[in-house]
Amino acid sequence: MRGDMVRLVMLDPMGPERLERIKPYLPEGWDIATAVSRAPEDQVASLQGATFAITGDVPVTAAMFAVPGLKAVHKWGVGYDGFDLDAARAAGVRVMRTTGANAVTVAETTLGLILAVNRNIVRGHMGIAQGKWLKGEVGPSCATLSGRTVGIIGMGHIGQALARLLQGFGCRVLYFKRNPLSAEDEAALNARYSPLDDLLAQADVVTLNCELNDSTRNLIGRRELALMKPDAVLVNAARGGVLVEADLAEAIREGRLRGAGIDVFSVEPVETDNPLLGLPQVVLTPHVGALSAEGFATGLRRMIANLQAVARGDEPEPGDVLV
Repeated sequence: MRGDMVRLVMLDPMGPERLERIKPYLPEGWDIATAVSRAPEDQVASLQGATFAITGDVPVTAAMFAVPGLKAVHKWGVGYDGFDLDAARAAGVRVMRTTGANAVTVAETTLGLILAVNRNIVRGHMGIAQGKWLKGEVGPSCATLSGRTVGIIGMGHIGQALARLLQGFGCRVLYFKRNPLSAEDEAALNARYSPLDDLLAQADVVTLNCELNDSTRNLIGRRELALMKPDAVLVNAARGGVLVEADLAEAIREGRLRGAGIDVFSVEPVETDNPLLGLPQVVLTPHVGALSAEGFATGLRRMIANLQAVARGDEPEPGDVLV
């Protein structure tokens, strides 16, 4: 690659303070810029003259991969459902992710959402903030996690990290995965494989921690929710497209499910007509599951190292390569 300036574009729009935090991690001779908005035309415009790009939540389309001079795009995190990988291959653009880097963070977020819903933490907080003492109202629906059955859908890095956390609660852990773990791994995690329908019927808590792909899109809808216990809780820290949000909202409104914790949505940022908004039994967070102050530097260094490898003509970390 030529010795002139390498331009790195952050596709998620960022303010000056965020960009300044990133600059110290850049190699000498690298410049940084950001898209002004998530609009498709602004995304394509931001990539003009760019060598590399990093995205957190912004999808990367065929039009973006086709921008001349773009060498690689790195996902800040692991979910790559927003990438047009066929277009990347056609354009000769490398695509990478930080495989496993945020597993513990997402697992802790999942656990936090379980506890927040089970213990009515947000409802109690909001009541006090509004001058109300809701002990009598929320107390009867508070539930414990210890000793309960938790069903994990997806048993990759994140699901396994969650299973380890749940050991401290003495939970019975069931999991569903396309390719079940070995008997040795199951024993180490104190987890047992279960067909999806059986898992849904038995679990007091169901967590979604899988990738979004053709086999998991709309995996949990009206039929699957009807299999769950009426006092069960559902947590989605995977991708919005794994869950049919309207069906979940309907089940909660009708009392067929006790509550839910949702960190990811079918459309992000959340639109005002999302059916989950306004339901007191639902705890919503703005896709922060993978984020942590501690992980900022670690993830950034890893991404920059992979992009530098591409710049040198070397192979990036094999486990991070998508294209």
